[in-house]
Amino acid sequence: MMMSLNNLQNVIFNPVIPYVGTIPEQLDPGTLIVIRGHVPSDSDRFQVDLQCGSSVKPRADVAFHLNPRFKRSSCIVCNTLLNEKWGREDITYDSPFQKEKSFEIVIMVLKEKFQVAVNGKHTLLYVHRISPEKVDTLGIYGRVNIHSVGFSFSSDLQGSQASSMELTHIRRENLPSSGISQRTLPFAARLNSSMGPERTVVIKGEVHRNAKGFNVDLVAGKSRDIALHLNPRLNSKAFVRNSFLQDSWGEEERNITSFPFAPGMYFEMIIYCDVKEFKVAINGVHSLEYKHRFKELSNIDTLEIDGDINLLDVRSW
Repeated sequence: MMMSLNNLQNVIFNPVIPYVGTIPEQLDPGTLIVIRGHVPSDSDRFQVDLQCGSSVKPRADVAFHLNPRFKRSSCIVCNTLLNEKWGREDITYDSPFQKEKSFEIVIMVLKEKFQVAVNGKHTLLYVHRISPEKVDTLGIYGRVNIHSVGFSFSSDLQGSQASSMELTHIRRENLPSSGISQRTLPFAARLNSSMGPERTVVIKGEVHRNAKGFNVDLVAGKSRDIALHLNPRLNSKAFVRNSFLQDSWGEEERNITSFPFAPGMYFEMIIYCDVKEFKVAINGVHSLEYKHRFKELSNIDTLEIDGDINLLDVRSW
């Protein structure tokens, strides 16, 4: 789980740059690489390279080259070096890196791509051009101060394991056929025990590349009241929350510090029920609270999900 940024393994503190070090385990889907550091005032660029070996002559292949630059306007250039030739550059112009500012880079290894968040915000995706299984070396070069490098080798992120989903599917046709980890939408399932303080629901999914939006609803099955309606809208970057009580919608809540979703990104949404409110976190970063409008928490017994996502896994406890 993304909440585990504090339980990193094999942490290296204050490495000397240029740093070239062996990655202790294979980069399976679900692995996190967390790099914390600071950009000095005179930096023009630095780079983080996920390398296939550490050879200098011939130069080792670089599966993922993450290269923040600060000349003129700041940007991030990503690329792959194969047989000593660079491929097509992927450039992200909305760069979160700033001179004289600290940063935390989280590189998440997914089945088809790397997903990068900086300072808790989704920053970019990079589709694999070389299999991440071939990566065994981390290189950090350029004008940068690194405080720590750590790894989290968990392989549970893509919901590829059989889910410990203690939920009862309501529509029989929704049961995934064997071997398919994705769950068909619209999804509806009964919670293994009804809502109440300290209950948690975790939804893992992937936003479609051309997504407009999706919704996650906690429903009181008997009355069909929607206690919590979560509706991220990607075209307007609004994260709408509401309740549908006694056959009518209430007032929408929209305030948010930053919109946490982006097309193509993998996410884990954690909904935690507190005594007075629901708390929602996306990829380990707290996103919002929603005060209970529907007070009979024990009547909330159903989870419904629909919209422009691949639903990978759902759990509740």
